[in-house]
Amino acid sequence: MSKHLRILAKKHALLEYRTTLLAGRNIAYTLKRSSKRRSIGLRIDDNGLTVSVPLKFSEAWLCNVLHKKTQWILEKLDNWQQRQCSILLWKEGERISFRGEQFILHLVSGTQGETPQLRGDLLCVPVGTDADGHHIERTVAIWYKSEAMRVFTECVEHFAPLMNVTPKEIKLTSAKTQWGSCNMHGIVRLNWQLVKMHLHLIDYVVIHELAHLVEMNHSPAFWRLVETICPDYKKCQAELYAYGVLEQ
Repeated sequence: MSKHLRILAKKHALLEYRTTLLAGRNIAYTLKRSSKRRSIGLRIDDNGLTVSVPLKFSEAWLCNVLHKKTQWILEKLDNWQQRQCSILLWKEGERISFRGEQFILHLVSGTQGETPQLRGDLLCVPVGTDADGHHIERTVAIWYKSEAMRVFTECVEHFAPLMNVTPKEIKLTSAKTQWGSCNMHGIVRLNWQLVKMHLHLIDYVVIHELAHLVEMNHSPAFWRLVETICPDYKKCQAELYAYGVLEQ
């Protein structure tokens, strides 16, 4: 067997698709084995429920965790399924979120290179009134990312001096399972989708990642630092869980 095939075989051996009965409901989930885990983790994202376990685990342990977290799992899956059903239609009059507020898409004529503009409760998108959904979506996504970098930079410039840190660089990410990350080189990555949310949630994620420039872990010292700048961080965490990038 070639090296490439061995890697693929190993990867698939670490993933298993299962179902379990929780509160009378048949729940499908992906079981993911990892040599880096020492505990069982639950995550709900665009792929549904993923259960991450250590390479060596007991079925009784897994069953116990799933049943203890039944209410959390069912609530978050229901929220996720509702969001899946609420597919955004990229057309005139559709509502989109930006910094926690709702704006109405308004298609207008424009020249090449012209960017969308907020006017009252409208986001005027210069693509022409006959533009197709894909063109509208791409144009708004570019605007979102530009605004995200502007908003995130302002937040970092505000909170970094308060925390006595200096990130080397701020980058955008499109990760499906993280709102942000920070590495030992001082590079902070923030999910551009955050710009759709209320400013206090954006602030929390920025504070969380900046705190990693002091504590590259989730130790008690890390959470004390976060709490110093964001006293209601636990409430912010709970709100973020409802948006789909979820972990327990």
